[in-house]
Amino acid sequence: MRVKKPATPTSQLRWLIPGMGLKRWLLLLVLGASILGLGLIYSLVVLYRSGFLPLWLYRALTLQFLPTGMRAVLAVCAGLLVIGGAAYGLSRSVISPFMETKGAALADVVYEYRRRERGPRIVAIGGGTGLATLLRGLKRHTHHLTAIVTVADDGGSSGRVRRELGLPPPGDFRNCIAALADDEALTTQLWQYRFGFTADGAQDPATDLAGHSFGNLFIAAMAGITGSFETALEQSSRVLAIQGRILPSTLANVTLVAEVREQQVRRVTGESHIPQSQGAVGRVYLTPENAPAYPEAVRAILTADLVVLGPGSLYTSLIPNLLIRGIREALSSTRAPVVFVCNVANQPGETNGYATDDYLKALERHIGRGVVDVMLVNSAMPQEDTERPVRSAEHTGAGQTQVVEMDLVDWQKTRMHDSAKLAKAVLAQL
Repeated sequence: MRVKKPATPTSQLRWLIPGMGLKRWLLLLVLGASILGLGLIYSLVVLYRSGFLPLWLYRALTLQFLPTGMRAVLAVCAGLLVIGGAAYGLSRSVISPFMETKGAALADVVYEYRRRERGPRIVAIGGGTGLATLLRGLKRHTHHLTAIVTVADDGGSSGRVRRELGLPPPGDFRNCIAALADDEALTTQLWQYRFGFTADGAQDPATDLAGHSFGNLFIAAMAGITGSFETALEQSSRVLAIQGRILPSTLANVTLVAEVREQQVRRVTGESHIPQSQGAVGRVYLTPENAPAYPEAVRAILTADLVVLGPGSLYTSLIPNLLIRGIREALSSTRAPVVFVCNVANQPGETNGYATDDYLKALERHIGRGVVDVMLVNSAMPQEDTERPVRSAEHTGAGQTQVVEMDLVDWQKTRMHDSAKLAKAVLAQL
């Protein structure tokens, strides 16, 4: 259990920062107390003039033994002191018990909450661990996050849920919910728990639940209770108290198909089979091709302040969302900057040997040119890592796209982005 930090003077002064939503109510409290005080004084005068209150008691209660100016100053100071103490005690008694696990002063928590409430509307499109990494960083800057997630996954636990229950694959949605959770501690670990493994991490497949994650089964159960997958996402998000929304790009039962070039072009059907194929991926498409976009996802893109594509598996996590006609048209119509985050490392079976320009060219083959305004490229690349995309000397494929390079890598997991660095780089494009 975390130990709650004592409030520092700097923390307490944050109550006075504009936008905290406290001063207006404190002033209203002072006004109410003042009106009440005037009423009590008037009552004393009435009681005294009516003969119900002895003179000595009246003089004592109204501080007649002190000069008039001193009485006024003393009354104001005493009133403010009592009101301030009462407000402080009330906040400790009523609110503080709910903040014990935060490990921060209440003023700091409220300040951060208000700051994120004023944050920009950001839409992140993708899937897999890359999208979760981005959301984990952005949630510290804004509450107005919308994740649009692919529904083309057909492998692992998600694929089994999809085949057996007829639901969209919940795995990427589960990852996003966990990433946006307010407290990524024991509850999130439970959400991500995968059956079929012993306490020391060894695989133990001797169960029908082997391979399933708790979160996937929870979402599936919630869909059965609420009657719809989208409502299940909304209610599951409330369980972990996330700030933001997680939406599917479509609710249609779509299958991802890839054209893979080996000695000749062949088709590979199924998202989970594409990375296992040998050869270069030339084009991917969905069947059926006319799958309708989820209306809320389209509305989020059109009203966003910033749209982010990726990071994540290029052909199996990101592009499947953009193959939905309504999503693609919304990207072309939105007035928000569109930022494409190039992966830190190439993915075997999908982007072997890709340079940074190859990522953008692949994206433009599927959604057209002129959609992406900025491409973020990681500039910190250990020389010994040959699986990282080579940075092009001249980004010839960029066209009108601005290329921004900076250190975005997580040095603990060098094939992944650092969530804090990535969030800062994305917000700099506003």
